[in-house]
Amino acid sequence: MIEFLVALVAIPETWNIGGQGHLEFMPWYAKVGFVMGLALVTVMGTAAAMAHERAWNAKTIACLVLASMLATGMGLTSYYYHLHENDDQAAGDDSITLLEWPETVR
Repeated sequence: MIEFLVALVAIPETWNIGGQGHLEFMPWYAKVGFVMGLALVTVMGTAAAMAHERAWNAKTIACLVLASMLATGMGLTSYYYHLHENDDQAAGDDSITLLEWPETVR
């Protein structure tokens, strides 16, 4: 239980290394799903390693693969929101204004 609670705090802090700006545009259910899933897989992997005679068994490796898949999903989701964070601005904000030269310069 303690490992799960520590993981719930540590995973978002580690995920925040790329910058808080990308996570702000992400929906809350995606953040909660990834964090809860990775915390659960971490605890299940630890339990599988401790329950068997050998630490590296089929369940532990399966949990490692699931954790890798979740971490990849977290990275891809962050990258998606990094690419699309400026898409919600109005079209008029990015327009280029042409300036007229004064008559003395022509």
